Amino acid sequence: MQMIANLLVLLVALLHLYFLVLEMCLWTRPIGLKTFRNTPEKAETTRVLAANQGLYNGFLAAGLLYGVATGSREFCVFFLACVVVAGLYGAYSVSRRIFFVQALPALVAMAVVLLLP
Repeated sequence: MQMIANLLVLLVALLHLYFLVLEMCLWTRPIGLKTFRNTPEKAETTRVLAANQGLYNGFLAAGLLYGVATGSREFCVFFLACVVVAGLYGAYSVSRRIFFVQALPALVAMAVVLLLP
């Protein structure tokens, strides 16, 4: 069960590393434009904001990776909770699909981590 929990936490961390790359490096490129449904003009004017957002996703990934590397259940739960809150706010303020892409995987990982003795 511990291995499954670690794999789920790692999956959430990898998702956030992917978000980092999308927001920091690919925001104005075709894949970034398509993913975030942006126009080239809007993407260019919001590029710096997106990079900042991507950096925060990197911090979330780093916290999750640290939690798995050290075996710290508390770190994993804390950073998964941060991901859930960010995903819920994104779903409320931007698009409901953010719940499914960001919050739901973190909720599943958190449930498995919390089920462990």
